[in-house]
Amino acid sequence: MTTETDRAARKKAVIDRLMSLEAQELATAQAHYDAYLKDAQLDDREVHDKDDIVASRENADLAAAFDAPVHAHHAKIDVIENTDFSLTDTVQPGAVIKFNNRRFVVCVSTTRFDVDGGTYMGISTQSPIYLAMVGLKQGDVFTHNGVEFEVEEIL
Repeated sequence: MTTETDRAARKKAVIDRLMSLEAQELATAQAHYDAYLKDAQLDDREVHDKDDIVASRENADLAAAFDAPVHAHHAKIDVIENTDFSLTDTVQPGAVIKFNNRRFVVCVSTTRFDVDGGTYMGISTQSPIYLAMVGLKQGDVFTHNGVEFEVEEIL
């Protein structure tokens, strides 16, 4: 395999894991939403006591609380699906960047995740650290919060 093929395969594995992670987060949020929404519905009895009504309202409130994360994860998946993840040599949306021995995917913010022994984290294009390094190339130096970093690798 050529170096470009290796880089492309590594990047694809990272992006596939990023999408899988976000899909799992969406499924979890959706499951919570659905469960609380189901529990918020009163059964077919003609009369319900106060406890039934209170429990129904509490579950409706909890379902509403899980509605926002469902929409947020849908939005993140939409961004991931519409980002160009082609190999690049510039810090830009869709780039996988390594600096300070840490790896980041410029797309959406995520928790840390592992791929082939490396730890990655998604950052959004609105994050201050991304804004400090946008347009840079491997070997370039940038400063964030008074600390100087060198871009070690870009995929």
